[in-house]
Amino acid sequence: MKSLLHITNGDSFTSKLKSLPLKGDIITWREMLCEGKTLCNVGSETFWKTRFEFLNKNYKVSKSWFVEKTLKEYRSLCNHKQQDQIVLWFEYDLFCQINMLAVLSWLKTHRRHAEISLVCSGKEDHTDKLYALGELNDEKLLSLYENRIILTQDDIEYADYVWQLYCSDNPIRLENLTDFENYQFDYLSEAVAAHLKRFPSIKTGLNAVETSMLNIAMNQKPKNKKEFLRDILTTPNLYGYGDTQYQRLLTSIRPLFSSFSPVRLSKTGKEVLAEKTNYYAYLRENDAFLGGAQKYNFLYNTATDRILKL
Repeated sequence: MKSLLHITNGDSFTSKLKSLPLKGDIITWREMLCEGKTLCNVGSETFWKTRFEFLNKNYKVSKSWFVEKTLKEYRSLCNHKQQDQIVLWFEYDLFCQINMLAVLSWLKTHRRHAEISLVCSGKEDHTDKLYALGELNDEKLLSLYENRIILTQDDIEYADYVWQLYCSDNPIRLENLTDFENYQFDYLSEAVAAHLKRFPSIKTGLNAVETSMLNIAMNQKPKNKKEFLRDILTTPNLYGYGDTQYQRLLTSIRPLFSSFSPVRLSKTGKEVLAEKTNYYAYLRENDAFLGGAQKYNFLYNTATDRILKL
């Protein structure tokens, strides 16, 4: 009898998965590796130390919470050595795709002989709408499970390679990847493209996420910050960010707003949005990392969709 291990993308889906008639143990991958500095060697002491420092500094995550929620679950994964089938449950967005790459990199090293398969939600009907796992009913989830993608050794090697590039100090190598269609990751190329747009634009110094936040403020004129965050979260995008991530971004571009009740842009905010002012110099001091690269060491050229190194 083959034994089974499920690795999920987060707590809310784990509770959903427990209600489905599927056998096997469940591990929840509690990380958001799409933000902050990452190191190639997933699971190493320096890897977790780097992650804790980022989460503690930027999200006030306490050591006890980190140990209890993230490290204990990771150690549980390390202790599951007997399963010959491992099923990954992830979604189309950048948040999930980067976590998925890291998990596959770890599995490549530590579970070489297991059969690894992928259930990845995204385009599930004839529209362009993208669905998270939690938005699908039981019947659809079981159908996705039955039709899950069995990853080949080449797929796993490729995921590990993309992870290494994500953790490198130069995103231009990631930009030059063109062979996504040769591997069984339907949403990876779009997620990588979305990642590259997180570097500051040459014209304004803001990235695609920050610019879209200004656009929502300008066009939808939310009554207050709560409504503003709701508008941001309900605008379709490929990032998969949660409200805490948007709150943090708002803090860094606070001077571009004159008020949050109602939400209005400042004079500078309007000029930046109109591409008449460049805000790069004010953000440059921020030592933010995206994977292995420093965010403000690179610029994104929106005209050519290419990255430039400063």
